Amino acid sequence: MGGEDGPGHRAHGPRILSLARFDREELLRRLRQTRLRGFGKARPYADATLELLPAVEPALLSPAQRYVLRPTIARLTELRAALMCRGVDLFSLDGGAYIRTSGEPRETIPVIPPIVEESRAPDGRSVLLIGDGLHRVAAARALGVPISVVCVTGVPAIYPYYARPLAGGWSEVVELEELPDEFQKKSYRLPRSYKSLFRDFDAVFPGVQKQRKRSNPAHLRR
Repeated sequence: MGGEDGPGHRAHGPRILSLARFDREELLRRLRQTRLRGFGKARPYADATLELLPAVEPALLSPAQRYVLRPTIARLTELRAALMCRGVDLFSLDGGAYIRTSGEPRETIPVIPPIVEESRAPDGRSVLLIGDGLHRVAAARALGVPISVVCVTGVPAIYPYYARPLAGGWSEVVELEELPDEFQKKSYRLPRSYKSLFRDFDAVFPGVQKQRKRSNPAHLRR
């Protein structure tokens, strides 16, 4: 599961009904095929360097999204506990897995590490921007544990991540119970066509990106 994290759960957390692992080679091979929504569906990672980094401190990763949802972080904490019973740590993946849970028994969900990209912060610093999986990073940060991530460097400059890193880092990320109307989620590089630079991870790992409530101000609802 990716940037829009979160299989369903029951009152006492999910049960893992099935689990099928895949290795890091398959993970990186498939992510390299990721396409953009626009720019002729270009593949920004085709010639980039992709590697799996273990045990990264969440504080070292830069968010682009201005919020996290408390219920989603709680669900991820419950999911991690359920996966640990099957010998899999959600925050220490060396590849990924396909799972079915008691909350969504008919849906097979891919579980992969967050994806971060080398990017430039507003002050010019090189940072590792969280492109997918902010809630998982936030959950690891709340628990005070490191997390494995897929790190992408060398993306062509013409295909930057579609949102900018937050200038204030984690201090600008607010915790919400639910997403309010007219809440601008990110600072977009191309405000009038920001989805053109969107990385379509769902096409390579179906089900990894969940659509959240559309809350952006009207001028960004495109």
